[in-house]
Amino acid sequence: MLRIGLTGGIASGKSTVADMFTSLGAALVDTDAVAREVVAPGQAALEEVRRAFGAGVIDPRGELDRRALRGIIFENADRRRDLEAILHPRIRERTLALLEQAEGPYVIAAVPLLVETGFAEHVSRVLVVDCSVGTRIERLMLRDGIDRTAAEAAIGAQADRAARLAAADDVISAGGRRASTRRQVEKLHKRYLDLARVCRAGQRRAE
Repeated sequence: MLRIGLTGGIASGKSTVADMFTSLGAALVDTDAVAREVVAPGQAALEEVRRAFGAGVIDPRGELDRRALRGIIFENADRRRDLEAILHPRIRERTLALLEQAEGPYVIAAVPLLVETGFAEHVSRVLVVDCSVGTRIERLMLRDGIDRTAAEAAIGAQADRAARLAAADDVISAGGRRASTRRQVEKLHKRYLDLARVCRAGQRRAE
C-alpha cells in the first residue's frame, strides 16, 4: 500500500489535515495515538518512564501525566533523549505493524518526529504540514494554556522548519483559512489515489 508520511511542527495543523484525509477515505495510523497506547497503565514502558523520571510524572489515576513530563523534557535535551530511548523503539514497532494491517486506497502515517527519527525510510512520500513559527506559538499557547516562553521551548525541541521542508515531497500550508487547507488536501488526495493505482499495478506485475 502507498504510505504517506505526514509530519510538521507542533501546532502546525497536522491533526486537522489528517482528519481531512481520512474523511476522503484514506487510512490513518497516528503515532500520537500509538504513543498513548504504549504508556497505558499496565504497559512496561510506563513503569520504565516512572523509574527514569520519578513518581511525579504519574497522576493519581496511575496514568502518565504528560504535562509534568513535558515540563521536564522541553527544558532538558538529555532528559528528552532518555524518554525517546524508552518510547521510540516501541512506537516504531507498533506503528509498522499497524501500517501493515491498514486498509484503504492508501495510508497516512502521522509522525510528528518523522524527520528527527528517520521514519521517512518507511514511507513512500513525505508530506509536511507547514505554517509560520508565530502562528504555531499562538496556537500552542491557546491549546495548552502555556506562556510564550514555554511554547517557544516546545517548538525549539523539534527539528527546525527548514529541515522538515527539505525532507518534503509535498507541502500543505495550514496557516490560513480551513477552506484553503481543505482544497490542498483534496488536490493531494487525487494525486495519491493515482499513485496508489500505479503502486498496485506494479505489484500485480511483480506477482
